[in-house]
Amino acid sequence: MRIASVLVTSSVLSLVLAAPAQAASSIDYVALGDSYSSGVGASGQSGSCLRSNNSYAPKWAAANSPASFQFLACSGATTDDVRNSQIPAMKAGADLVSITIGGNDAGFAPTVVTCLTSSDSACAAKVEQGKAYVAGTLPARLDATYAAIRAKAPAARVVVLGYPLIFDTSSALCEMSTAKRRSINDGARVLDEMVKQRAEAAGFVWSDVRDEFTGHGVCSSRAWINGLTIIPPQNSYHPNGSGYTSGYLPALSGSAA
Repeated sequence: MRIASVLVTSSVLSLVLAAPAQAASSIDYVALGDSYSSGVGASGQSGSCLRSNNSYAPKWAAANSPASFQFLACSGATTDDVRNSQIPAMKAGADLVSITIGGNDAGFAPTVVTCLTSSDSACAAKVEQGKAYVAGTLPARLDATYAAIRAKAPAARVVVLGYPLIFDTSSALCEMSTAKRRSINDGARVLDEMVKQRAEAAGFVWSDVRDEFTGHGVCSSRAWINGLTIIPPQNSYHPNGSGYTSGYLPALSGSAA
């Protein structure tokens, strides 16, 4: 019995090894969203949208050889930008769509600037302002955006990826105080929970990246997110190459099938 089992296993392994390394896919894939999808923070950014082939979307496409791939994500995009510019550019009938969106609507950049330049209390107040927007205004904007995606790609599997908690809060040495880091992380939690709620209400797949990024926030010993950068400034508080490869890419890969 053991000999027969070995022979069967050996035969199966031979077939696997003899098969093509990667079969051509029939999937038409579209990557929508903001800078956390376009690849800001990684090397190789180009164009007005600061797209990088080191973002998770082109890395997934390179690994899976979809029949077609549209990389429409753009730095600075809001829900309005996705509806007015990105979705109209989609080819109809996509099979897989990925997106990160909502952070710019909620005031990501102004919040970071306030927290960098002002007091702990001013930072907390700015985060609270963003949380109020997330609770009161963002849901309808997300709903409209998700409905537009569904109208353009009725049969697509839509994967909505969240945002990581930006900061490690255990380190004593950091460019922001512990209070500021906790405030910003709390704002990210509130945003993620709302995006999750609306994505699931739309029948989309929610992919939470906070677990992948645990232990890898800004000021951690193995950060997957850039801290404050001067050159280029837009990389500040965005995933670095490791963040896209080891954080976002597995989150998409685990949700795309």
